[in-house]
Amino acid sequence: MAGVYISWPFCAQKCTYCNFASGVFPKALEGEYVDALIREIRAAEWRWTPDTLYIGGGTPSLIDHEILDRLLRELPGHLWAEATLEAAPGALAPISPYFNRVSLGAQSFVDAELRRTGRKHTAAIVEENVAQLRAQGIANFNIDLIAGLPGQTAGSWETSLEWVARLDPPHVSVYMLEVDEDSRLGLEILNDGPRYGARDIPADEAIVAMYERATERLHELGIERYEISNFAKPGFESKHNLKYWRLEPYIGFGADAHSFDDGSRWQNVETAAAYAATADPRIELTRANPDEERFFVGLRLREGIEPSPSEWLAHEPAITRFLNQGLFEKDGPRLRLSPRGILLSNEIFQEFLAA
Repeated sequence: MAGVYISWPFCAQKCTYCNFASGVFPKALEGEYVDALIREIRAAEWRWTPDTLYIGGGTPSLIDHEILDRLLRELPGHLWAEATLEAAPGALAPISPYFNRVSLGAQSFVDAELRRTGRKHTAAIVEENVAQLRAQGIANFNIDLIAGLPGQTAGSWETSLEWVARLDPPHVSVYMLEVDEDSRLGLEILNDGPRYGARDIPADEAIVAMYERATERLHELGIERYEISNFAKPGFESKHNLKYWRLEPYIGFGADAHSFDDGSRWQNVETAAAYAATADPRIELTRANPDEERFFVGLRLREGIEPSPSEWLAHEPAITRFLNQGLFEKDGPRLRLSPRGILLSNEIFQEFLAA
């Protein structure tokens, strides 16, 4: 089966750490963007009926229900095994009955850390939103955390983890802060500037320690890591996101959306304005390399991969080296990253991509 992703890049404010193609845009653009989404969905070749839906952003929880109905009526089939809506705490209207899963972008439960990133919510608001979801019968929800925010310490990280224990979510995502030119905070760090708390970012070693502590604490709560950044109670793994890591087909609609189907990958133009203005938003179409991609995405999963004989032959020197260095673990015919290998995963993946 396959999945559908819809990009909704509109936000009430732009957070300092955000490197997505989202932001605060003129209201008039929203209508043009919806028209472009419908145009793209209608032009799609549906070789299958999707069984998962994910609407990400941006802040999709701010989409007007009439607009949402208009969009989703264009999709084939509506009996999704999983339909996820991303939501910013404090911007959570009653959830449309289309959805049975919500991802809350909490990022931190320390109010001072949230203020420094431009977030408007508080820990108490996240708690209210979780109660709201449960009251609406949505027991399947995710909470996002970021390790490495300005001013974050081991003590404040522990506070966030204790809030997670208190709220008892079935799924948690833990991301280490990404530093690149696509976010205001990342650019300031790269330029050694003082704005946005750039000089108060924890050291790399401290960020790694936060991630490892999160893994340990979530394990104590019965929330196990199934992918490098994703942790779940049994049965609550994200069905949609697993498609990305298992190289199952998915199609993305909207600005900067990516798709994979029948061995091909493509992506759309990055900005909302460019997307709304073009009749054909695709900017790149490539054939996937199964050998590279299975190592690159499959090894992100705790279950790892089972290399084919040709893959063993092609990558035997690197596999042997990583096994000897304790970066890989072998379980019968399967390979997976060790706990230490997870921390060095980018370097490991790069070697296979370059092979």
